[in-house]
Amino acid sequence: MTSALQPAPQRADPRWPPSLGLLLGPAAADLLQVALDGYGGRLLSVRATNVGVQPGGSAVVQYTADVERADGRRTRETLAATTGTRIPDGAAVLAGEVDGAPVRVGLWRWPQDPALPGLAWAERPAELGRRLGLTGPPRVRVRVYRPGRRAVLEVRTGGSRMFLKIVRPGAVDALRRRHDLLTGHVPVPPVLAASDDGIAVLPALPGAPLRAVLLDGGALPSPAALDALLDRLPPAVAELPHPGRHAPADHLARVPHFTAVLGLSMPELQPRVDRLAADLRATDPGEHPGVPVHGDFYESQLLIGDGTITGLLDVDTCGRGTRIDEWATLLAHLTVLTGGHARDYGAALLAFAEVRWPRRELSARVAAALLALATGPFRVQQRDWTAHTERRIEQAEQWLARR
Repeated sequence: MTSALQPAPQRADPRWPPSLGLLLGPAAADLLQVALDGYGGRLLSVRATNVGVQPGGSAVVQYTADVERADGRRTRETLAATTGTRIPDGAAVLAGEVDGAPVRVGLWRWPQDPALPGLAWAERPAELGRRLGLTGPPRVRVRVYRPGRRAVLEVRTGGSRMFLKIVRPGAVDALRRRHDLLTGHVPVPPVLAASDDGIAVLPALPGAPLRAVLLDGGALPSPAALDALLDRLPPAVAELPHPGRHAPADHLARVPHFTAVLGLSMPELQPRVDRLAADLRATDPGEHPGVPVHGDFYESQLLIGDGTITGLLDVDTCGRGTRIDEWATLLAHLTVLTGGHARDYGAALLAFAEVRWPRRELSARVAAALLALATGPFRVQQRDWTAHTERRIEQAEQWLARR
């Protein structure tokens, strides 16, 4: 077999946990071949495209693979491998040792994600058209895929467009309740239909993502308009259960998690990250009331048309949190966004926010959010991810120094 792993980074760091070194190292190609054996596929090359790692070392890696099928055709496929607590029921599991440590690896190929059974039919245009009663063959485009967690497919047919949000079957009812609760209060897409296997059908909303508007130089909503949008979240949102241990968008509470993840991906930065974490822990967070929040409020979650907010997306994280954390999340995302009007818009938002909250409290929360974003370049295997990670840690330090 001539398969070769071509990950970014180019080699596994010997200081990584055994499971992560396995999934990003040369031996990963032989493991992934197992996912192709069932239909006679042969792995020609493979590249890691998304890496999720937990503080305990459990990992999930998504790959793009070039495959030669049994009939000689060559295709590009998506594969996934998981370890530890990230292995879902139904995955093909291999067990062995790496450097004397026991390791179990779960494997699958798109769209047979064992945690997302709805993908098995949603990704097939003919089956999708039949189940949704569409006229004409739909065109399906994958917009988001997080192995074992969720996927978003864009479906076009004729002049219409919709989205399928695919989650674990046990999560679809809660997703629908959130959309039903918010509809009529804020511009969220209503759930048109939902299936027991984890699929929610959502209409497309007008407007373009705020991120695109910032880069293209279009009309932008005022800071007051963003604040008014959050004011329109109904009180019942604050009573929604939240799956995490911490309140939505409470990045300060999750600093130990981000510190541990950064230490796993870039061990050489551990002392610097530890110092930043200690400074954040020493910060007085202040007293802030719990209110309804979006929970992941940043520029890609907002649709804008002619300067007006036309859509609020990804409301899975809605719950009880603090308004200052919503603004800190948005300011952190604008800090790492380069080009266009991001810097000027961020300055306008900061001036608005600092009228409401003390600078030291807001700056610390932005710094904590930036520490969370520092895990992103490694996760998405961004080119030159080490430099981008260091830059985000530097930005977190700069925000904390503003106090």
